[in-house]
Amino acid sequence: MGPRYAGEVKLTDLANLKWTEIEASLWQCGYAKLPPLLTAPECAALIALYPRRELFRSRIEMARYRFGVGDYQYFDYPLPEIVRELRERSYAPLAAIANRWMEALGDAARFPARLAEFAAECQAAGQTKATPLLLHYEAGGYNCLHQDLYGDLAFPLQLVCFLSEPEADYFGGDFLLVEQRPRAQSIGHAIRARRGEAVVFTTRYRPVKGARGFYRANVKHGVSPLLSGARYTLGIIYHDAR
Repeated sequence: MGPRYAGEVKLTDLANLKWTEIEASLWQCGYAKLPPLLTAPECAALIALYPRRELFRSRIEMARYRFGVGDYQYFDYPLPEIVRELRERSYAPLAAIANRWMEALGDAARFPARLAEFAAECQAAGQTKATPLLLHYEAGGYNCLHQDLYGDLAFPLQLVCFLSEPEADYFGGDFLLVEQRPRAQSIGHAIRARRGEAVVFTTRYRPVKGARGFYRANVKHGVSPLLSGARYTLGIIYHDAR
C-alpha cells in the first residue's frame, strides 16, 4: 500500500460517469472533459506531496532539456493510495474505448480489462518504472507540445487532473492539444478546467474516418505560459517506462 494522508475523501464513482458521451468526445476531438474526480482537500493533499522527495523516482527541470519552463516529478512505486486508486479505477473504461480505437484502425493490439494485466505486459516489455507524475509551474512557466511515450508499449489514452484553481491560484496556463491534419493546417484546443476536474485525452493519435477508412491523426499536448501564480496537475499515464 502506498502512502496515505489525513482527511482523504473517496474518489467520485468513475463507473457513474457518462462514458458514452466521454467516448463520443474522444472520437470527435481526441479529448473529453470530466466532472470533478477529486475534492478540494484531495487536491491540496496531493500538492502537499510535492516536497516529499522520497515518494518520487525522478525530478525533471524542463528548461534543462528545453521541454519548457517548470518542473515535474515521477512517482515511484508503491504509488500514493489516491493515485493508485484513480489509475486503476479509470483504466477499465478507457481500455474498452482503446480497444474500439484499435479495431477501427485495423490494429491487432488489444488491451486487457484490468490494469494489473497491462502492467504485466509492460514488465515483460522491459517497462518497469512508474509514470504517474505531479507537474508544477510558476509565472512564466509552460510545457512544449509533446507526447508521453516511454517505450514500445503505450496505452492510447491518459488523464490529467487539475489540482489548482484557475483565476484564484493562477492565471493563464491553459491545457493545449494540437492535432496534425493531413493536407491541412493543424487544429488546436485550449482547455481550462477547475480544481478537481480532469481531462482524458489521446496519448499520440486519434482515429479519424477518411474516404478509405480510419486513419491516425497525430496529437500532441502541452501547457500555455502562466501569467501569474502557481499551477499543479496530476498526470496519470497507464503504461510504465523503461
